[in-house]
Amino acid sequence: MSSPHVLVIPYPVQGHVIPLMSLSQKLVKHGIKVTFVNTDACHKRVVSAISDQDGLVGPNINLVSIPDGLEHEDDRNKLGKLCSVMLETMPTKLEKLIEDISTVDVDNRITCVLADGCMGWTLEVAQKLGIKGALLWPASVTVFAVISNIPKMIDEGILDNNGYSKGRQTFQLSPTMPEIDTVVIPWSSMGDTTSQNLVFEYFIRIIQTQNLAEWTICNTVYEFEPEALALCTRVLPVGPLMETCQDRTSRGQFWEDDYSCLDWLDQQPTKSVIYVAFGSLAVLNQIQFQELALGLELTGQPFLWVVRADDDSGTNTKYPYPDEFQGTRGKIIGWAPQQKILSHPAIACFISHCGWNSTLEGLSNGVPFLCWPYFADQFINKTYICDEWKVGLGFDFNDERIITRTEIKKKVDQLLSNEETRARSLKLKEIARNNMVEGGQSYENLNNFINWLMQQRVCT
Repeated sequence: MSSPHVLVIPYPVQGHVIPLMSLSQKLVKHGIKVTFVNTDACHKRVVSAISDQDGLVGPNINLVSIPDGLEHEDDRNKLGKLCSVMLETMPTKLEKLIEDISTVDVDNRITCVLADGCMGWTLEVAQKLGIKGALLWPASVTVFAVISNIPKMIDEGILDNNGYSKGRQTFQLSPTMPEIDTVVIPWSSMGDTTSQNLVFEYFIRIIQTQNLAEWTICNTVYEFEPEALALCTRVLPVGPLMETCQDRTSRGQFWEDDYSCLDWLDQQPTKSVIYVAFGSLAVLNQIQFQELALGLELTGQPFLWVVRADDDSGTNTKYPYPDEFQGTRGKIIGWAPQQKILSHPAIACFISHCGWNSTLEGLSNGVPFLCWPYFADQFINKTYICDEWKVGLGFDFNDERIITRTEIKKKVDQLLSNEETRARSLKLKEIARNNMVEGGQSYENLNNFINWLMQQRVCT
């Protein structure tokens, strides 16, 4: 009897690849083989970001790829078009990949397809081939609940058949959950109307495949979202899916981490550094970029600022830093080993886009937030950070929709002087860490899932 062999497939953006890779690295520690399927474009970026080609992403994880259907020159940040084209192209490519794996070595054939919840259609391919399937929802279970309840929201008149609100309003999925404004539902900030429609249609498609999963696990913690988990009874929390290895094994990053920042942090006072990072997709315009630079300087605090590398120019930004910006108190890097940064004692707070990975990493390290959401689920995450957990503050825009340098300084001062926020952050850190160790709810749920995977062996 051979080892179980799991095919893992994330949605093709950085924030989805990371938790699926973290989970894969946990699976291989239990003797499970993993074939990790990126799109060709993502695969190229992951491999190019790995400095140690011998180490790659860990033992027993085989990196492979299939086309997403877009041309080389297409903009893959246009998620509506990406969603539409993937459905036209990837199912047949995935089916062929799985069949080819079995043809090469029948004892090595795939025993389970573990799909990103945003790639639920892949379970239709698995079902066709007689393979069992499971889902990992990589965002908050609250967002899972919102998407899963689209048909109900249409029936109740909150949304029309195209996913648009019938007038701006707030709604609750259950009496104990926070109110959600219809302007921040995930597909409403996905670009123009055409993109929003395509993403909404894609969500409808993945809703239809949820029941094909024998397991649905989620990268969350029970205590963080108990009401949403009570609503989604089939979903089991297994988070936070965090980096556990102390070496520099890749977590599926699209850019190479700059570890020089850790030495720089070692030289800074405890709880003094403002960490600024907006993930892989957020974009600031020139005015906002320059206001942020001047705002960081105005705080008088040391800062570590991730300015994502521009793929075309090779420079850190397409905008010039303002003339008044000295930057002597700070360090600017192109991409960061974020979990290691957030666990560093020098970090005082986190100016974040509130992506779910960043949210969990901040919570798991007891770091207070200054929230700057950009799109999709990030606005709902901000609601939890600021209003439910009360471990952060949001920025206010001026009349020109700019967060000014004075607003940045004001909120930094307000957050860093609030000991109650720091205390709540440390409490949530304890909760997250307790879930990750033996006896914790997430640990036990994940262990049960792994035990189930171990039973899906190929009999020879």
